[in-house]
Amino acid sequence: MKNILVTGGAGFIGSNFVHYFLAKHSDYHLINLDLLTYAGNLENLSGVDESKHTFVKGDICDRPLVESLFEKYDIQGVIHFAAESHVDNSILDPDEFVRTNVMGTFTLIDVARKFWMDGPFNYKDKYKNCRFHHISTDEVYGTLGDTGYFTEETPYAPNSPYSASKASSDMIVRSYFHTFGMNVVTTNCSNNYGPRQHDEKLIPTIIRSALASKPIPIYGDGKNIRDWLFVDDHCSAIDVVYHKGRAGETYNVGGDAEKTNLEVVHTICEILDNKKPRATGSYKDLITFVKDRPGHDKRYAIDASKLKSELGWKPEHTFMQGLETIV
Repeated sequence: MKNILVTGGAGFIGSNFVHYFLAKHSDYHLINLDLLTYAGNLENLSGVDESKHTFVKGDICDRPLVESLFEKYDIQGVIHFAAESHVDNSILDPDEFVRTNVMGTFTLIDVARKFWMDGPFNYKDKYKNCRFHHISTDEVYGTLGDTGYFTEETPYAPNSPYSASKASSDMIVRSYFHTFGMNVVTTNCSNNYGPRQHDEKLIPTIIRSALASKPIPIYGDGKNIRDWLFVDDHCSAIDVVYHKGRAGETYNVGGDAEKTNLEVVHTICEILDNKKPRATGSYKDLITFVKDRPGHDKRYAIDASKLKSELGWKPEHTFMQGLETIV
């Protein structure tokens, strides 16, 4: 049984990954380190096979704790989800984003380096196949115009404190490959949606507001475009990159589902109109436009052809299938 440290495994994407990974693989034990801030919830882990999962409440910035986990469990891999990720919160309180996303990532990868390696480009015999997988976002690339896609070669141009902190963490991971020869991979994903997502995110907010007959808030004119990725498809991509990706490489993960925010809300309202009609009118009548977010990026779109061609991955869920599942 190989012990892997998963960080942020009580959050949205992390908890879905824990469920996915343990259901698929019988030869791993996951050590799940999560501070259980507002984004983490132990209920997300309900039903997980506890014989293959150990939960530890703690901070990724707590170096003595991280070192003790490596020693106690003989950690032989890291899959790093833990991050402050709500853009609105990063505008109100950027300090915590820099601390967690930058210093937390540095702490994890530096502890891993010292535990697994005797020196630069020199892995200890027991840990030669140990890998550090860093989970990141397409927001590090900034914003697109009406055409084009983010590729792994797109220059970084983050526009919010959140995306700037994630870009910084990506660069730290990159440097540990080039300077120390660490076995690292990074995945940059588009907007995720699916079960266990935090209430503050767009799709849960739309569904919750609609069912409560409250105004459905949409920033600005609603024409901002995102590429939507069902969380199970993201989990399968992480799985294949962790096991088969080339060391030092970045892989973009997208859902092939570019939608404006207005298209998203209209589609959800149409599903709800069919499944649970209102007494009068359509759920679309609840759509309310609110003041736009500062620095709101116009368009994200992922080119995931590298992941598809090199590792044979593809998303299994269409946007409509995913939405109908969570509605």
